[in-house]
Amino acid sequence: MTTPAVAASASLPRSFGRYILFDFIGKGGMAEIYLARQQMELGAARLCVVKQILPGLAGDPRFSDMLVHEAKLAARLNHANVVQVFDLGRDGERLYIAMEYVEGFDLNALLRRCSRARVPLPVELGIHVVRETLRGLDYAHRCNDDAGRPLEIVHRDVSPSNLLLSFDGEVKVCDFGIARANETISVGWAEQELDEALRGKAGYMSPEHARGEPIDARADVFATGIVLWELAAGRRMYRTGDGQPSLLEQARRADVPELPPMGLAEEGRLRTILSKSLAPDRQDRYPSASAMLRDLDDYAAQARLMTSPLQLGEWQSRTFGEEIIERRRSRERAIAAMQKGALVTLEPLPELAPASEGSAPAAVAPAAPARVATRRGRRSIVATAAAVAVAVLVLAGAVMAIAMR
Repeated sequence: MTTPAVAASASLPRSFGRYILFDFIGKGGMAEIYLARQQMELGAARLCVVKQILPGLAGDPRFSDMLVHEAKLAARLNHANVVQVFDLGRDGERLYIAMEYVEGFDLNALLRRCSRARVPLPVELGIHVVRETLRGLDYAHRCNDDAGRPLEIVHRDVSPSNLLLSFDGEVKVCDFGIARANETISVGWAEQELDEALRGKAGYMSPEHARGEPIDARADVFATGIVLWELAAGRRMYRTGDGQPSLLEQARRADVPELPPMGLAEEGRLRTILSKSLAPDRQDRYPSASAMLRDLDDYAAQARLMTSPLQLGEWQSRTFGEEIIERRRSRERAIAAMQKGALVTLEPLPELAPASEGSAPAAVAPAAPARVATRRGRRSIVATAAAVAVAVLVLAGAVMAIAMR
């Protein structure tokens, strides 16, 4: 049977509006996600990510209206720790969002690779990721419109899959506002259906969000606290499996487990930060991302766990990145050749087998099998064969096939 990844990538590369889609990144509950090349005026080109909204959602006027509204707000954000949204539109019946391409991993994919390779993410790098995440969130929470009025932006879905880590060491928060668009069509769903739709997402919800109450920036603080807890503990904060309440029910209760002893420097201070960021009553929580960031910066300095984007980027590239970068470069060369007149066919590969549900991320503890499949690097290409094929295409303009292993 044809897998979703094969079906989505079977006709790649292909034109889509002003973009050429050439690599299938993945499919979520609301969109198919592609790596694309945008040809700009005067011959310039840039890589970007195109999210094609699934037809059933794009045809729902409530979802479409809310997505357009939220995407317009997100497009106003311009910060080093936020993924830039630079296009929103329709091509035929498909609604799409185009955004900045961050070459690297999302945090979830990185933790999965750590698990498979049994290489724990150094704790100082995990804390660095959370600190940079808080910088991006604080900027978005404080963003104003042209008249100086607060936009009151809340991410609503701060989770490892929405934290992107580049091979240059950047940490960027993506998908601002998309969760709110999803919530517009969940009204009236049965609880079982809603829990299924929010599987994984509910594991990072604040209790007030899980209960359907109005939320503010403190909901994002709570979600970031969960990410920090999991990176420190080396496992998911909420357990799943037989006899366990649903993730949504656990999020409503906000029964936060105590951080197990990890032997970290100044561990008491870290526990205090976690306790305040994960307070079930938002009145007892950090009032802002910046307040949590100040305490976490102080902790990292006192515990001598300060690090830099350069160190994060070097660790990623050295540990996991070289093969992925070469594969991506090979594909880029193939697409550039195609745009010069050669016809290139990228053969699809079967989908990677999904990882098991409910396992833990890897941080300071030994890595366990991870729960969510990676969003990048799902297919591989033989770099040498690709380079030779591209050279032939450029020189002869012949029809070639780049075979993927």
